[in-house]
Amino acid sequence: MTWIDHLPAWQQFVLFSAIKIIAVFSVLMFIVAYAVWVERKVSAAIQDRVGPNRVGIFGLLQPAADAIKSFLKEDFTPAHVRKVYFWLAPAVVMIPSLLTVAIIPFGSRIGSQKMVIADLNVGILYTFGIVSLGVYGIVLAGYAANSKYPFLGGIRSSAQMISYEIAMGMSVIPIFLLVGSLNLGDVVSYQASGAWLIFKQPLAFGIFVAAMFAETNRLPFDLPESEQELAGGYNVEYSSIKFALFFMGEYAAMTAASAMLVTLFLGGWTLPFGAFSQPAQTFGMGWLHIGIFLAKMLVVEFMIIWVRWMWPRFRYDQLMDLGWRRFIPLSLANIVATALVLWLVAK
Repeated sequence: MTWIDHLPAWQQFVLFSAIKIIAVFSVLMFIVAYAVWVERKVSAAIQDRVGPNRVGIFGLLQPAADAIKSFLKEDFTPAHVRKVYFWLAPAVVMIPSLLTVAIIPFGSRIGSQKMVIADLNVGILYTFGIVSLGVYGIVLAGYAANSKYPFLGGIRSSAQMISYEIAMGMSVIPIFLLVGSLNLGDVVSYQASGAWLIFKQPLAFGIFVAAMFAETNRLPFDLPESEQELAGGYNVEYSSIKFALFFMGEYAAMTAASAMLVTLFLGGWTLPFGAFSQPAQTFGMGWLHIGIFLAKMLVVEFMIIWVRWMWPRFRYDQLMDLGWRRFIPLSLANIVATALVLWLVAK
């Protein structure tokens, strides 16, 4: 018995929730900071350059230097912008990613505590509802800047959203037809007792991955920014900490999308053998499950970074064609095929 055991149930719930929130936020911000460092190192290696190598060993303290620079630079607001929306947009871009990670089961259990901040029975509906809000920050930034290039970036982002968001949502419906639940913990448990869903739903996985790149505005679908066409797009008028928030929002969204991909298709915190496929029975195994989940997530995130420096950007009309004329029909066909198979098996 410890002093925690003597607390009322609601106080224990608040205490453990606060600990999990602080831990997840800290890890997320650490990953965001060093994902930038990894991206700069990977791009340097691909382009036969050195990359960051001055601040700390191998440039490992470069993220800290960038953070200090962002806080100390002049926070300049141009006179011609719509100031309320101009200030609001960076926060709107950052917040959805923080809310999304709240429902990701990043481990099984440590003691009596589930390794998820909010174990929602409608987790996937919550996720798509929150993730969709991120585009509003980009649209607000494009509108608030009162300038043609940011405005074009905002328009592209809104058109891009309705092109891939429908296909992305429909791509996961077969998963929940198989699992029979919208709870992400149940999705992981289903994969722990059988094959990972990437093997049962490869088409859904492919559609989700492509939509994930569009969701996070990463190459080959970074059309709202596209430096060669729009000089940076929606964030071209921003500087200092507000620009840093856009930057952090992109990498936080990339981390959240990687975590969601691992949860839905790659078994979450499980491995397909031994005790790694079952909820933790010991304290050490609980931490090992968290390590497995983080390792998978970081591999996916590295893949996203690698693709940026290896693939060319799609044209705007090609993305529209891909979303509306390819992914949506394929998603619908996959839903029908999965439902028919399940119906035939049930008979």
